[in-house]
Amino acid sequence: MGEELNASEVTERGLVGDRRFAVVDPATGKVAGAKNPHKWGNFFEFRAAYVDPPRAGGQLPAVRLTLPDGTVVTSAQPDVAPLLSEALGREVTLAMARGDDESSRATAEEYWPDMAGLEHQDTVTEWDLPTGTFFDLAVVHLMTTATIDRLRALYPEGRFEARRFRPNIVVATRPELQGFVENDWVGHTAAIGDGVRLRITGPCSRCVMITLPQGDLPHDKGILRTVAQHNQVNAGVYADVITGGTIRRGDHVTLA
Repeated sequence: MGEELNASEVTERGLVGDRRFAVVDPATGKVAGAKNPHKWGNFFEFRAAYVDPPRAGGQLPAVRLTLPDGTVVTSAQPDVAPLLSEALGREVTLAMARGDDESSRATAEEYWPDMAGLEHQDTVTEWDLPTGTFFDLAVVHLMTTATIDRLRALYPEGRFEARRFRPNIVVATRPELQGFVENDWVGHTAAIGDGVRLRITGPCSRCVMITLPQGDLPHDKGILRTVAQHNQVNAGVYADVITGGTIRRGDHVTLA
């Protein structure tokens, strides 16, 4: 689980500090994560936050990791890897992404449940992350409250909250904007606050992660099924950064 911020610096690599660390399975070299819950079933029982706010151009501070039993460790501890390994029940290391100029490329894996509308069913696939990063596909992920409201209306039994979808930025849309409004944003530029500009590059395809229990949110396959049935498995959009700067809670967002 990540952390909620009131403000963040944004660079061409996304929000400063985002996806800079990852847990890696040394046996396979693959990045670990909740996308393969059969292998990493308790991943969402961990929490992570920087000990101090990261700054653009500066050295990243240590990361504070809270384990499922409440134990707190930091990425600076020499024994962090064995402690994480014990908590995860599998040997792991903690790695840091060094930048887009690195020649190495990380690989991750994803479990696809047996569900109509998905590209694969009941299987595990793998894919390459962007060179030198731990991002899935793009450096910024946005989602609107209109999309969350639409999903709630389609499946009122489900608990649809932004934290299920883990967007970098939640955009509170005007009441007259309803439905999956981000679908029409692809190819446009979003301006946030005084200077940040994002190029919307494509829809965000969802996976098994949004069905998993997170905090007090229950396990619910209906969450993914609803997204698959009504919006081609997409919810939210990906973006690249055109102009960096600082974004803050309450900033106005305009589309061009």
